[in-house]
Amino acid sequence: MPEISRFYGIIVYMFFNDHNPPHFKVKYGEFEANIRISNGEILNGDLPVSKLKLVRAWAEIHKDELQKMWDSKEFHKIEPLR
Repeated sequence: MPEISRFYGIIVYMFFNDHNPPHFKVKYGEFEANIRISNGEILNGDLPVSKLKLVRAWAEIHKDELQKMWDSKEFHKIEPLR
């Protein structure tokens, strides 16, 4: 499972042969969630609200890059939230 970013204890990764809609996966401690690229909504799973806000901010900044990675299936690291 390719890790694409890590910040504030949050690990973001993407499976490249995963199901639609386009999404990425997030782990934080014992929490896991699938996050839709287009709008930052949780598809399934759970995250603390404070961490979900960070993930959504990061995803909004990198939305086009995330979508391009999903479409091309070309893995690369994405700058973490600072």
